[in-house]
Amino acid sequence: MMPNYQFTVTAGSTSARRKKEIAEAITKAHCAVTGAPEFYVNCTFVEVPEDALWQGGDLLPGARMVGLIRDRPEAVKRELLLALGHAWADATGEPFTAAAMGLVAVPGYQTLENGALLPEAEDD
Repeated sequence: MMPNYQFTVTAGSTSARRKKEIAEAITKAHCAVTGAPEFYVNCTFVEVPEDALWQGGDLLPGARMVGLIRDRPEAVKRELLLALGHAWADATGEPFTAAAMGLVAVPGYQTLENGALLPEAEDD
C-alpha cells in the first residue's frame, strides 16, 4: 500500500491508454530516488469521463496524481516529485509541464500493511 500513487485519468487520454508504461516508469523513479524495492510501489488508476476534470473553470483533459508516501526529508520529496513528473512525461509522451502531481507524506506508524505498522522510511 505504501507508497501508493493514484492517477485520475480521463477516458481515452494518453494516460488512460498507457497505464502499464506509467506504472513501470513511476516504480522505477520511486525506487531510484528512495532505494525502496519495486514490490513496495503501488499505482492505481481511476478512469473518469472526458468531462470530469476541470481547472479554473476549464475542461482539462489528461491526468492528475496524488501520491501517498512515508515521510522523508524535504530534499528527497522534492527530488522524488520531479522524478515522478519526468517519469510520467516519458511514459506518456506528454510534456513535463502538463504534469499535475502532489505528495502526501505520513509517518510510518500511520500505515498498516500485512498486519503490521510500517517503520519510518529512514529505518528501512
